[in-house]
Amino acid sequence: MPLLSEPDLIVNSDGSVYHLCLKPADLADTVIVVGDPGRVHEISDHFTTIEYTSSNREFNTCTGYYHGRRITALSTGIGTDNCDIVMHELDALANFDLKTRVQNPRLRSLTIIRIGTSGSIQPDVPINRFCLSTHAVGLDNLLHFYKGTPGIIDRELTEAFAAWAPWPADLSKPYFVKGSDRLISLFSPFSVTGITVTAPGFYGPQGRFLRLPLTDPDMIRKLQSFNHNGRRIVNFEMETSALYGLGALMGHEMVTICALIANRATGEYNPDHKTVIKTLIETVLNQITL
Repeated sequence: MPLLSEPDLIVNSDGSVYHLCLKPADLADTVIVVGDPGRVHEISDHFTTIEYTSSNREFNTCTGYYHGRRITALSTGIGTDNCDIVMHELDALANFDLKTRVQNPRLRSLTIIRIGTSGSIQPDVPINRFCLSTHAVGLDNLLHFYKGTPGIIDRELTEAFAAWAPWPADLSKPYFVKGSDRLISLFSPFSVTGITVTAPGFYGPQGRFLRLPLTDPDMIRKLQSFNHNGRRIVNFEMETSALYGLGALMGHEMVTICALIANRATGEYNPDHKTVIKTLIETVLNQITL
């Protein structure tokens, strides 16, 4: 592998990576990522010991111990663009010598679990449940910038969806990518499982119409009606396709589990969802430390 230049892998003067402001020793093998920076503290409040904390922009980090397991809690902010930053800098921390910018001879695989909030698009999947993403379908175009992407995309689902629903030609072609089988098995007993749509925005890309007309007003119906061999699309969010895709390319294990706080099909929304999130955090922490 060629030597990386300083602009390729920017290292701060204290030896930490550019955006996350972390050093390799600050990172645990198990990482819980959340979109909301404030949610990092909701996780770390459960830690018995805290080793390290940092904050830079939307990236808050806390590394500590829960039931003897070393865990890093980290906020990504919103969107696949932020996840591109987070995944590359986590991988750099795990697999590069930051002083020389040379890849380590032995690669380290991280276990990365996203805890988030999401909206169901199926009328029979109620709010206040946990939704486990077996696959993500990316409506973004992030993975198309990486050469190895064709090798990690689920072609069967991608081609089945392309045949099922005509997609506007000026939008990125949706692609499907799978999460970690081991982590899916770990969390599936207490979750609704299904395919998660990762949208590149909160309004139009998720079919919300306020004042601006939508390119495809029928998008949600297309997503709701897709069913391939019993696999259907269950919910919307904004990060998982990037996490699953980059994780697969880099050799990290990924899973997303979200609290469903809205239902787009029934019009329901839970404005007081903190209790559901608290329960989800506690459930995830207990499962990974069994």
